Amino acid sequence: MKMNLVVAASALALASLPTAAAAQHEHMPGMTMPPPPQPEQPKPAPTAAQHEHMPGMTMPPPPQPEPPEAPSKRAHDSPMADMAAPSAPHAGHQMEMGGALGPYSMARESSGTAWQPDNSQHSGLHAMSGDWTLMAHGVLNLVYDHQSGARGDDKLFASGMLMGMARRPLGNGTLQLKAMVSPDPLMGKSGYPLLLASGETANGSDRLIDRQHPHDLFMELSASVAQNLGPKSSVFLYAGLPGEPAFGPPAFMHREAIMDSPEAPISHHWLDSTHISFGVLTGGIVLDRVKLEISRFNGREPDQHRWNLETGPLDSTAIRLSWNPTRELALQGSWGRFEDPEQLEPGVDQTRWSASLLYAREVAPGWKLAGTLAWGRKTVEHHNDDAYVAEASLKHRGWTLFGRGEITENRELLDVDEHGPAFQVGKVSLGAVRDFRIGENWSIGAGGLFALNFVPDGMAALYGGNNPTGAMAFVRLKLE
Repeated sequence: MKMNLVVAASALALASLPTAAAAQHEHMPGMTMPPPPQPEQPKPAPTAAQHEHMPGMTMPPPPQPEPPEAPSKRAHDSPMADMAAPSAPHAGHQMEMGGALGPYSMARESSGTAWQPDNSQHSGLHAMSGDWTLMAHGVLNLVYDHQSGARGDDKLFASGMLMGMARRPLGNGTLQLKAMVSPDPLMGKSGYPLLLASGETANGSDRLIDRQHPHDLFMELSASVAQNLGPKSSVFLYAGLPGEPAFGPPAFMHREAIMDSPEAPISHHWLDSTHISFGVLTGGIVLDRVKLEISRFNGREPDQHRWNLETGPLDSTAIRLSWNPTRELALQGSWGRFEDPEQLEPGVDQTRWSASLLYAREVAPGWKLAGTLAWGRKTVEHHNDDAYVAEASLKHRGWTLFGRGEITENRELLDVDEHGPAFQVGKVSLGAVRDFRIGENWSIGAGGLFALNFVPDGMAALYGGNNPTGAMAFVRLKLE
C-alpha cells in the first residue's frame, strides 16, 4: 500500500509539470539518460510531420486511429488551385460576380458580348435593389488636341462615356440590361483632329480625313438573356439598338491596355468601328473557356445625326470564336460580311477579318500590366488592306503609363470619290496620366500624350514631311 501511494504521488507530480519542462528536456542533447518514466495515460500521437523530423527515433510512431474519411489529395494541393473556379476569389477581389452570359467571372465580359482576360480591371459603383444588381461607371475627358503639319489642326473637346447596367437572375441564368451614352456629339460634325485617321462622314456629304468622327449620344442600349446548360456552359441571346456585333476585340475605349488614352486608334475601321451598330441580334454558346457566337446586324455606319436612334435591316453577318486559355489571356478570331457600310459609297460591300490577343496580369504587388496585339483585314472591291496594332499599359499607385503602335494600309487618305491607292502609314503614341482620389467613388486625373506619325514619300508633301506629330493634354473625371 505504501509503495502504491508513492507511485501515485509521483505520477501526480509528473502530470503537473509545465510543458516548458518537457520542451527543455527535448532540447538538451547532452543528456544520455531518458526522462523519468511516465504513467500510462492517453495522449495524442505525434503527427507524420513530427515523426519525420525526429531522427533519433528508431521505433515507429504509435498506431494512428482510422479517420472517418481520408483527406482528399486536393487538400494537399496549393491554395492557388481553386483560382480558376468561375466564382473563386482572387488577388484584388474579395468575391467575383458571375458573368451575364455564362457561369464565369464578370471580369471576363467587356463591350457588347466580347471577352477580355479574367484578370482584367473591373471597376464600378455597385448596389442592390431586390433581385437586381445595379452597376455604373464612367469617364469624362476634357482634351486639348494639337496635330502638326499642313493637314493638322488644334481643338478643345470633350469625350468619354457613362454606362449603367442592371441584372437579375432569370430561370437558371441571367437577364441583363445595359445603357451607355457619350458626350461626343458636342464636338460638332468635324470631330477632332487626328492625323492618318479616316472613315465615316459626320455631315452626310464630306469624308472625314485626318480627323476622328464623333460617336453617337447612344453608344449602347441592349438586353441579353443567358441560360446555363451546366456548371461551365450556357447559351445566350443579345440584342441592341444600338449594340455591338460579334466582330473584333472589345472596343478601344474598353481595352484595358489603352482605355486611359483619349486618342482613338487609326485602325478603328479595321477592328472595332462596329461597336455602335443600329440593330444587332447575337446568339452564342459558351463551353467553359470557349465561346462561339453569330450576329445579324445593320452594317451601315451611323449617319450624320448623332443625337438620335436609327433603324435599318439586319443585312450583315459576323461570326466570332473566343478562347480564354488562362486568366491572363483572351484570344478571338472573327469574320464579318458588311452590306453597304459607308454612307458615301452606296452599293459597295466589305468583308473583314480580325484576330487579337489581350493580356492582363499583376506582375508585382501593386503593378498591373495589360497588352493588346491585333490584326484586321478589310476587303473592298477585291483590295485586301491590313492593319496591325500593339498596345500596352502599366499601372501603379494612381499612375498609368500607356502606349500604342499601329500600321495601316489606307486607301481613303486622298480626297477622291473612288478608293485610291493604298498607302502604308504608321503611328506611335506614348502617354501618362495621374489620378487622385477625391471621394469614395470619384477620382480626377491629369495627363498627356505625344504621337509620332510615319508617312511614305508619296504623301510627305501633303503632310509637310514624313513625320508629322501630334500631342494631347487632358484632365478627366472618373466614376468607379
